[in-house]
Amino acid sequence: MKQSRRMSMVEAVANVAIGFGVALGTQVMVFPLFGIEIGPTRHLALGGIFTLVSLIRSYTLRRLFEHIRVRNI
Repeated sequence: MKQSRRMSMVEAVANVAIGFGVALGTQVMVFPLFGIEIGPTRHLALGGIFTLVSLIRSYTLRRLFEHIRVRNI
C-alpha cells in the first residue's frame, strides 16, 4: 500500500521536530567550544532555518523513495 502525501508530511515533521531539539541542544553545547557565542534568540533562529531545510529535505526524500517503491511493485 502506498504512503499518502499527508502521512509523508507527518513523518517528516515528527522526524524534524525531534531533530530540532537535538540540534538546538548540540548547538548550545558545541558552539562555545569553537568560540562562537550567540544569544538564545539567534540559537532559535539558526535552528529554525536548519529545521526548515531539514523538513523540505526529509519530505522530498520520503516522496522520492515512495515513488521508487510503488514503481517497482
